[in-house]
Amino acid sequence: MQSGTPLNPQPDPEKPRVALVVTSTLVVRWFLLEHIRTLARSFALTLIVNNDAPELATLLPCRIVSLRLERDIAPLADLCALASLWRHFRAERYQLVHTLTPKAGLLGMLAARLARVPLRLHTFQGEVWVTRRGAMRWLLKNFDRLLARLATDLLVVSASEREFLIAAGLIPAAKSRVLKHGSIAGVDCGRFKPGSGVRAALRAQLGIAADVTVFLFIGRLKRDKGVLDLARAFSILAREDAACHLLIVGPDEDGLLNEIRKACGACLDRLHVAGLSAVPERYMGASDVLCLPSYREGFPVTILEAAAAGLPAIGSRIYGITDAIVEGETGLLFEAGNVRQLAQGMRTLAGDPGLRQRMGERARERVLRDFAQEQLTAALLAHYRGLLARQGP
Repeated sequence: MQSGTPLNPQPDPEKPRVALVVTSTLVVRWFLLEHIRTLARSFALTLIVNNDAPELATLLPCRIVSLRLERDIAPLADLCALASLWRHFRAERYQLVHTLTPKAGLLGMLAARLARVPLRLHTFQGEVWVTRRGAMRWLLKNFDRLLARLATDLLVVSASEREFLIAAGLIPAAKSRVLKHGSIAGVDCGRFKPGSGVRAALRAQLGIAADVTVFLFIGRLKRDKGVLDLARAFSILAREDAACHLLIVGPDEDGLLNEIRKACGACLDRLHVAGLSAVPERYMGASDVLCLPSYREGFPVTILEAAAAGLPAIGSRIYGITDAIVEGETGLLFEAGNVRQLAQGMRTLAGDPGLRQRMGERARERVLRDFAQEQLTAALLAHYRGLLARQGP
């Protein structure tokens, strides 16, 4: 392990010592910045992350420790990471270790248990094994089962995911909870809001007319996100309706762009692709409907961010997404993998601007009421304090 160049390299000895372990700096940037800034005021906080972005240290008032944490299974690298975590935890004597993401969870909880860290908290946010088959599914599922046993406490980002995990026998009800109404971090409703002022300019830049319906996908381009299903559904709709476009924003992690373009077929001229963006709110401001046809989710923040921007959503009827969309009120649901149902939902919203507006307004009202970022941050802070109070002085 090597430390970065943090703003606060020496933890305050008067504060409880807490470590937050995350695989990727992208997770930190997308979801955890405000959490960390708030938690660092009350705890001697150390962020342990696979730090490929040293500039992260300038954004956060906590110690940052760099560790190689591979997202995929890599036995030798994983053993090295486990040993590094164990040594670090033994030396630092944390009172609480909190892990997010599957690999960080398994290695972090095991190392913390071996180092006798008294409070071990993991957050479940979508299960990789749900879309796997055979031996790999069995292996990954049992990794999650082991992780849950190693933790003293568990958070789950949505009520439906928690129910799924309990029913599958992976987590006990008594040891798990959902903060507030769910999600990992809530939404910055000042950043994501209607009327961003970029609609006309961004549409002109992309070559999209002002009066057409734009369907938006934001996220990693992976098969289990259903992005190929979306391209096929768009192709069905676009053959009937010339006044619709598809906008895809996100990194192509599975090398799917050629397949996406092929699926769009004759409608390729109405497909617009952007890579990873630090300003997703700009694309939401230029769009009309968010689509998330995923096969697995914990609680998709993208749907909540789009809702805060006044967009209705179409999503697959799976746990996590059913918490993010109120069917018929803030958006539409369809059976995961059913391309024709997805196309029908897109057809319904493309043909009814009034319905889109009503759903978008209700979606924003719900986010403001239940999912504002400050609510989730306050709930996590209170949860940490409750755990530490339970441990005693």
